[in-house]
Amino acid sequence: MKTYEEINRKIESGTAVVLTAEEIIDYVDKKGLDAAAEEVDVVTTATFGPMCSSGCFLNFGHSKPKMRISEAWLDDVPAYSGLAAVDVFLGATQLRYNDPANMNYPGRFEFGGAHVIEKLVAGETVQLFGLSYGT
Repeated sequence: MKTYEEINRKIESGTAVVLTAEEIIDYVDKKGLDAAAEEVDVVTTATFGPMCSSGCFLNFGHSKPKMRISEAWLDDVPAYSGLAAVDVFLGATQLRYNDPANMNYPGRFEFGGAHVIEKLVAGETVQLFGLSYGT
């Protein structure tokens, strides 16, 4: 059995054997479970697709004059603002206003929270639109 330390050293040195969840199935079929456990260091199970319960919390800092964010949109995608004065939660599966969604099956889900999160991670500009009252 490998330890976390051994696997992390292999990752740091660039020698780790990394397979996707789909790839490990064929690997086990060809080599067997014991060989796969011995030879493969990491199996990735992540997906880029937006997942239920995924999202991000964001804090924007206070404006001048100070005001809270009562309603918020990021690139026209609604974000939940009932957390704190300038905090929002952006759900990965939240769709942009007027997105065609599943209006005509099988649907066209063109832009939503996961796209905004991808832009934020990539360092791209995202438009914040917020409504509220002065505090």
